This record gives sequence, C-alpha cells and structure tokens, in this order.
Amino acid sequence: MTNQPEDRVPATMNPAQRRIFAAIAILAFAGIAVSLVSLYHHYGNSQSSFCDFGGSFNCDMVNRSIYSSVLGVPVALIGVAGYGVLLALATVYRSKAETPGMLLIGSLIGLGFALYLTYIEAFVLAVWCILCMSSLALILLIFTFSSWAFFRSRKSGRMARNAA
Repeated sequence: MTNQPEDRVPATMNPAQRRIFAAIAILAFAGIAVSLVSLYHHYGNSQSSFCDFGGSFNCDMVNRSIYSSVLGVPVALIGVAGYGVLLALATVYRSKAETPGMLLIGSLIGLGFALYLTYIEAFVLAVWCILCMSSLALILLIFTFSSWAFFRSRKSGRMARNAA
C-alpha cells in the first residue's frame, strides 16, 4: 500500500497519459494564441485584410459584429480565459484525480460555445472567420483528448479498486 493521497492520480502516469496531457496543453496554448490574435483584431480600428478572402470569409466582420461580445466582454477574451484554464489543468493540476473530469467539462462547455458561435457565423452573419474555425478545431481536439483521458482514468480507477 502506498502513502499517496487519494486526490492524486498515480505518480507514475503512463506514457500515453503524459502524451495526452501534453497534447491538450499544446492545443490549449495554440487556442490562447488564436484567441489573442482575434482579440487584437476585435479592438482594431482599421479594416485589415488579414482574414478577408472575399464575401464568405472575413474575420473583421465577425470580430466586430454585435455577436463578438457577451455582456460587454469580447468573445476572444473569453477564449483566452477558457484556454488558459484548460492549459493550467493539463499542466499544473494534471496530477489531481479530478483533472480529467474537469478537462472534460471545461472542453465540453468550450465546444458548446464554439458550436453556438459557428451557428451564428453560418446562419446569422453568413460570413466565416478563419480564426474562429481554427478555434473550433482546437477545442474539438481538446474535447476528444479530454474524453479519452476521462474515460481512461475511470477505467484505471475501477481496476485499482478491484485489485485492492
């Protein structure tokens, strides 16, 4: 029997689990970068051609629409904060037993929000934002990896309890 606290995952995380947490951290860092670029364009005063690919793709139209803020907070800033939380969970707090569940819940909330914003782009604004689509892809990958980590941790926990 070990003296490891119950709120921690086993100290010897297997290589697959380490890779999953590392992948989530890298994706979350990329999400922060994409959100910061989007935030920069949200506050930009002049029209840029950064993401203007004709009538169908225009980040400026999306980033400056009435849907680009929630209660006065830019959606891109919400993205920076959300990805920051996911990055912290995947790095600093990765050894806590509840982290896979928290990653799953956080990424599910982020994915739901991203899908809502994608709906707005497709059916309300009728304009796509490459940065937004990139963020959607990142949060979808984080959700996928978080799901794997969560169900893997539950399986490991059951096996450990059965062995005891």
